Amino acid sequence: EVLRNRIDQFGVAEPIIQRQGEDRILVQLPGLLDKERAVQLIGQTAQLEFKLVKQAAESRQAIERLDRALAKRLDRGTAAVAAEEDTTETDALDRLDTLSPDTTETDPVETDILEPGVLSEQNPLTDLFYNYPDLSRGGAMILEEDYPRVQALLEGINVDSLLPRDASIGFSAKLETFDRGLTGRMLYVLTRRAEMKGDQVDNAVMKFNLDPRNPNAPGVSMTLTNRGAAQFRKITGANIGRQLAIVLDNKVVSPPVIRDRIPTGQAQITGNFSDAEAKDLAIVLRAGQLPADVKIVEERTVGPSLGRDSIASGMRAGVVGAAIVILFMLIYYRGSGMIALTALVLNMVFLFAGLSALRGTLTLPGIAGIVLTVGMAVDANILIFERIREELRAGKAVRQAVDQGFDRAWRTILDANLTTLISALVLFRFGTGPIKGFAITLGIGIIANIYTAVFVARMIFDAILSRRAATQRLSI
Repeated sequence: EVLRNRIDQFGVAEPIIQRQGEDRILVQLPGLLDKERAVQLIGQTAQLEFKLVKQAAESRQAIERLDRALAKRLDRGTAAVAAEEDTTETDALDRLDTLSPDTTETDPVETDILEPGVLSEQNPLTDLFYNYPDLSRGGAMILEEDYPRVQALLEGINVDSLLPRDASIGFSAKLETFDRGLTGRMLYVLTRRAEMKGDQVDNAVMKFNLDPRNPNAPGVSMTLTNRGAAQFRKITGANIGRQLAIVLDNKVVSPPVIRDRIPTGQAQITGNFSDAEAKDLAIVLRAGQLPADVKIVEERTVGPSLGRDSIASGMRAGVVGAAIVILFMLIYYRGSGMIALTALVLNMVFLFAGLSALRGTLTLPGIAGIVLTVGMAVDANILIFERIREELRAGKAVRQAVDQGFDRAWRTILDANLTTLISALVLFRFGTGPIKGFAITLGIGIIANIYTAVFVARMIFDAILSRRAATQRLSI
C-alpha cells in the first residue's frame, strides 16, 4: 500500500503493483521515462526522525572517544605485525649464532621500530577532519576526498558500543560547501533517542522560499498531526538555541537551529535539493515509511514491441467499432449524422488533449474507455435526433423542432452522463492501476461529450438553419 501511494503520486499512468510469492512485490510502470528516479523512490525506506544535535563539548568527547578506540585498534594491529617480524628476525639471529658468536654485535635490526604504536597515528579520525576541534557548524567537517576514509575507519569498529549510551552519529545527506569553496560532509553527534518520528507527519508538499539564505531552492513543508504538533511545540520550547536534526534514513538532511518555540504543527526541511528530489521526498513523507528495507532483485525494461500485438488488436477493435457506429449514423440520420460525426471527432480531440495534459499513457484499459466514450457520444446525438423527429412528426417547423428537441433531450443527456461520470470518479478513487486509467479516459470523454454533443452540435444546427432554404426541410 505504501508503494502504491508513492507510485500513484509519482505520476506514472496505470501502474501495476501486486504480490508475487511470499516476500516479493511486482511493480510494472508503463510509459516510465526516468527509471533511476523511480527505483530510488520505490526502495527508499523514508524513516524520518527528529534528533537533537549534541552540544559542542559533548560532541568532542564522543568524537575523541572514537578516535582513541581507533588508535588502540591500529596499535594492536601494528604490535601484531611487529611481533611477527620480531619472531622471524630472532629465528634468523639464532641460526647465525650457531655459526658465529659475534654476529649479534653487527646485527642491523633496528629495535625502535618494533615498539608498539610507533607506526600508528595518534589521532586517526580527527586528523581527517577539517578545522577540528572547531564545531561551530554543529558537527565536524570532512572534506570530500577524506569522506571515504572516515567511512572505512568507522565501519571497522562497533561505533554504538563506544559512544555514550545516549549518543549516535550521523553524516549529512549531501555535500556542503565549507570555507574557500571546499566541499564535503558533516559528521554530527546526535541523541540516540528520536524526539519525534515521521509517523507524526500528516502532509508534505514541495515549496520554494523556505530557506531565507537560498530563497530559490526547493524544500519540503510538512504539516504535523495534532499529536505531532503538541510534541513539536514541547520539543522546540525546551531546546531553544539548539540544533534539531532532521534525519532521513540515518542521514542528516538538515540541522536547523531552534530560534523560538513553534506553536503550530508546521515544519520545513531545507537542504541542497533539486526540484525532483524535493518532490520525491514530499511523496515518501506523505505516503509513509516502509516497515522493511526493499531490495531490488530484478529489473526489466520492456520495449513497445512486446505489447505491440495487444495494442494493435485493441486499436483495431476500436477503429472497427467506431467505423460501424459512424456508418450507422450516416445511413440512419443522413445529413444530421454528419453533424454527429463532427461532434464525435471534436470529442476525441478534447479527449486526447486531456490525456496529454495529464501525461497519460494509452494502454488497453484506456482504449476501452475511448470506445465507451464513442458510444456515449453517439447515444447523446441519438437522443437529440429522435426528439427532433418526434417534433417534426407532430407538425412543428424545422427551427422549432430543433430547438425543442435539444431542450427536451438536454435533461436526459445530463442525467445519463452525470451518473456515468460519478461511476468513473468512484473507479478512480478506489481503483488501482488499469482501473484508474480506464476511469480517467472515461471521465475526460464524458465531460467532452456533454460539450460537443449539446453545445457544438447546437451551434452547427443554428449555422445551417440560418439559411432560409434550410428552414423548410432537415436531413434527419
